[in-house]
Amino acid sequence: MKPESLLRVIKIAHTIIWAFFATCIVMIPILAFFRHYNVALLLISVVLIEILVLIINQWQCPLTRCAAPYTTEHSDNFDIYLPNWLAKHNKLIFGSLFFAGILFTLIRWAGLIG
Repeated sequence: MKPESLLRVIKIAHTIIWAFFATCIVMIPILAFFRHYNVALLLISVVLIEILVLIINQWQCPLTRCAAPYTTEHSDNFDIYLPNWLAKHNKLIFGSLFFAGILFTLIRWAGLIG
């Protein structure tokens, strides 16, 4: 396979995996709103495993390292099909949403909001 083709495969896989985790994060407060706490807790656990993977890899996705040898470009989105601004601020945006989703879930579960 050509390097360009391998890079494309990695970018597609990375984008699909990113979409999965982004969907998990967005769904957490929605599930809590509808009182589906078990599913919200499951998604929180799944995202925490991903965070552990990032911590083990010095806050970098393992697919970023896989993609690096196949290109000389290293913009924030060289390894994923996302706009550069989103790739650059991805951890801040989705980390904040994840934290807010957990907080909302805990508050809702505790009965502090109807």
